[in-house]
Parts: sequence; structure tokens; C-alpha cells
Amino acid sequence: MTIAVVQFNPTVGDLSGNLERLVALAQEVQHAGADLAVFPELCLTGYPPLDLLENPLFMDEVEQSLEDLAAALPPGLGVIVGAPVRNLTLTGKRLHNVALLLEDGREVARVHKTLLPTYDVFDEYRYFEPVFERQVVTWRGLRLGLHICEDMWNNEEQAPYHLYQANPIDELAALGIDLFVNISASPFSVGKQAVRSALVAEICQEHGVPFVMANQSGANTELIFDGSSGIWDATGTLVSHVPAFEEGFALWDTDTAAAAPVNVRNDDLADLHDALVLGIRDYFHKTGLFDKALIGLSGGIDSALTCALAVEALGPDRVLGVTMPSAYSSTGSVTDSEALAHNLSIAFRQIPIAPAVDAFSGMLAEAFAGTDDGVAEENIQSRARGVTLMALSNKFGHLLLSTGNKSELAVGYATLYGDTNGGLAVLSDVFKTDVYRLARYINARAGRPLIPENTLTKPPSAELRPGQEDADSLPPYDQLDTVLRLYIEEQQDLHQIANRTGYDLAFVRSLLQMVDRNEYKRRQVPPGLRVTDKAFGSGRRLPIVMRWARAAERVRV
Repeated sequence: MTIAVVQFNPTVGDLSGNLERLVALAQEVQHAGADLAVFPELCLTGYPPLDLLENPLFMDEVEQSLEDLAAALPPGLGVIVGAPVRNLTLTGKRLHNVALLLEDGREVARVHKTLLPTYDVFDEYRYFEPVFERQVVTWRGLRLGLHICEDMWNNEEQAPYHLYQANPIDELAALGIDLFVNISASPFSVGKQAVRSALVAEICQEHGVPFVMANQSGANTELIFDGSSGIWDATGTLVSHVPAFEEGFALWDTDTAAAAPVNVRNDDLADLHDALVLGIRDYFHKTGLFDKALIGLSGGIDSALTCALAVEALGPDRVLGVTMPSAYSSTGSVTDSEALAHNLSIAFRQIPIAPAVDAFSGMLAEAFAGTDDGVAEENIQSRARGVTLMALSNKFGHLLLSTGNKSELAVGYATLYGDTNGGLAVLSDVFKTDVYRLARYINARAGRPLIPENTLTKPPSAELRPGQEDADSLPPYDQLDTVLRLYIEEQQDLHQIANRTGYDLAFVRSLLQMVDRNEYKRRQVPPGLRVTDKAFGSGRRLPIVMRWARAAERVRV
């Protein structure tokens, strides 16, 4: 039997479009010789459908679409798809997350998801009722251990603890199966592909059973899906694979005694780059609301990297760069922006903000009388740029991309309603040190300095006062990012971080306090592309109003 693992890029809520593409891919794999096609989790609706699932009209359309899909699939081909279905019992959540085996216009089998994640960006128990009964799906004599995404993630033998009591993998293996089949919507984060593949290999080695995994690809708002779908033999060796971040399929003949192992790229920096490009591209394509990307170019590294990524995602004809010099802008702010625009072949405008800054200064002169110039005056410049960019966005229907990085957002080194303006925060989950690494990666891959060398080497600066540099307000970014990674992504606290880094306790405390007191700012930035296990966004939920200071010394009584 020939099995196709199909890596599909659905759009959330586009039932008709997803159905049409599912059928087209099914026809492709059948033409390539497949007997069974395995598609990802919730591929009919796209993942995550969120509160669309609570709309009865949406679920009515899902039910009709499932009927239409079954009727439209090519005859003679078995197809496994993921979809939500209504819970017909009188208790529990009103929906189930299921894998359906369809063939010749009818439903042959149905398997319910058991383990419903409710951590980080996942909130499946909000919508779905779990089912704890395990069943083997027998199809054309092949006994399938069919399960859905999280159902395989409680099998880590070396885990210090397990999140769930049930282990669907062990239960399916005990029933006697020929093949594990997993349909997933497992999001990307740097290094996640290796972790996922290692888990699958462990399952194969433990039970001596091959494993098929179909994972979603593409991006839906903040979540990016790498896919990395594949087939592992009974020894845990990857023998067939769909390239990451692409839509496509791979074939595997169950009668093949042995297959050559597949080599997969293992490059976290390249994956990070590809994920960000895909995130931008799918945001534009799937929303369908914007013709171009608009980027404020400062001559600095963050805006330059954002611009270069946007050009890769959309093409140079769909990107507009705007530089907005002020009285404190260096010559390089303009010339480096011009050089970047030339190197990337994008449209470019220069709009000085001095008239707007002078107007605000005059308006506020009486109110500010008797005070010293400070952050308020500096931020008028940033907000004048924000107003300018949003005016261009409104006038011409362009999407403004916010350029702030994770380091800045973490400590509040950003101006609300200024440089935080925009519709998509491309680098909000990328630390400053990784911004530099990505920029150099882009230049190396291009074989020439698309991002000007001066942008890479000059001291970073907001240029809101004479001679200003980031180092005036922040520690060196390598030190800052080391602390931030431990605090945000590894959830370490004050003394743990000080012990691990050797940094002074007061220094670490000052940084953690900056993170904690700027939650209100982060809550107001645009949605950002998630590329780590702990991004600012729906997966990190801290109260703005609170009195518990995690970075404070404890007072014992």
C-alpha cells in the first residue's frame, strides 16, 4: 500500500477554499500512486479556528462542507482529514476534534482527540470535549493507530512529569497496530522540528511500529506552522519527508522492506528566517486586505531587517520604505535607508517630520512651561513618525509593519502610538542579537550586502536627542538578551538568573523590573509572529494590574 502524507496550508474559516484545495491535493496524490492520503488536524477549518467554533452557523457550514468533501474526493482513495464535529451527547463541551477516514463518498471511521492542550497558545478545552476510548482503525487490512497531535506528546519516556494521565500512544500499541498515524497542527518555534522528530523516533523504537505524521504548514495570524511532515520506519529512521514551510506531499510504500534515511536541514537560523518570511507572506495573502507593505526606515538594523524580509515575502514591487528625518537624525539615517531601498529595489520616500514636531512643540509650549526637556519631547518625534506612516497606510491601503524587536518590547524601549504602530509586528519575538544574525545571514545568502554594512556596524540609536545611543539606556544587547531569554523563555527568576550568568544581583533585578512594569505597553502592540516557545502574545498571559513583583526581594516576617 502506498501512503501519502500531505502537508497542507489552510486558511482559517475558508471552508470552500480549503475544500477545493483538499480535493486538488487528493487528486494529485492519487495520480502519484497513493492509496491513502493523510491530511493535518482541523485542516478543513484551518488551525486555530478559535471562537468561530462557537458560532452555530459556522458549524452548520462545516457539516455541509464535510459532506461535500466526501462526495468530491476521488473514488478509490482513502483520505484522512481533521475537522470539528458536534458532540451529540447531553454533557460536555459541544464539539469534538476528530480525524475522519473518508472513502468513496462516505465516512469509514472516526477517531476523537483525547489530550486537549490548554497551555501557551493552545486553548482547545475551551471548545472540545475529549474522548478517552481508544480504537484501531482497520483499513484494507492495515491496522492504523490513528490519533491527533497532542495525543502523541504524553509519551516522552524521559520527561520529569507527564501533563496528562492518559497515554494514547501506549494504549494504541497495546491494541496491536501496524502503523501509527498522527494528524497535527503543531506550531513552529526555533528547534521544535528536532524535538518533534526525536519524539516520533522514540515512539517507533519503543513499540517497533512505523509512524506517519501530517502536520499543517503555513501561517495564521501569529502562529507559523513549519509542517516538517514525514514517515519514520519501525526503527525511528526518517524515510520520507515534506520540506518545511512548504505545501506538498511525500509517498511511502508499506511493502518496502527498507528505505534510505532522509537527511533534513538542521539550521535554526535558516528556519527562523524562513518562518518569518512565511508569516509575512501568509498574513498578506490570507487577509487579502493590503496591496503593499509599508515600513518606516530609520537607517537602523530592525527596520532594515523587517524590510528585507518583507521583500522576500512579497517581492520588491509590494514594499514601500519611508524615511522621516528629524533635527536629530544622523546623515546615515537617510543615506543608509536610501542604500537599503536601492539594494532591495523598492519604492522609497523621504518625509521630514520637523514641521510636525515644531507644531506640537508650539502647541504644548504653555503646558510644558517651566519643565525640562525629556522623554515626552523625544517621543513626540516617534509619534509624529507614527502619524505619518498611518496616514500613508490609510490613504493608500498599505499595511504598516512594526519593526520593534523582542528585546525592546521586553524592557519597554518603544514608544506607544509611535514605533509600536502597525498591523503586524514582524520581529516582536526576535531578540536583538538574533536580529543581527538574521541580517548577516540574508547578506551572506545574497552574496552581497543587501543590508548596508554601516547599518550592521554603527551603534544602535533611537536618534531622539543629540548623540543618543541605545547603550545610554540599556546594557549591551548580548547581556540583556541572555537575561531576557532566561526570564521570559525559561521562566527563571532573580537568583537563578544571577547564579547562572554571574551577573550582579542588582543588575539582573533592574532588568526584570523593566520587563514586569511594561506589560501594559506590550498589550497594545500589533499581533506578532511567534517563533519561540514563549512569545509576547496570546501564549503569555500576565496581569497588567498586580502587586506581586517577581523581581523583588522577599520580605520575611
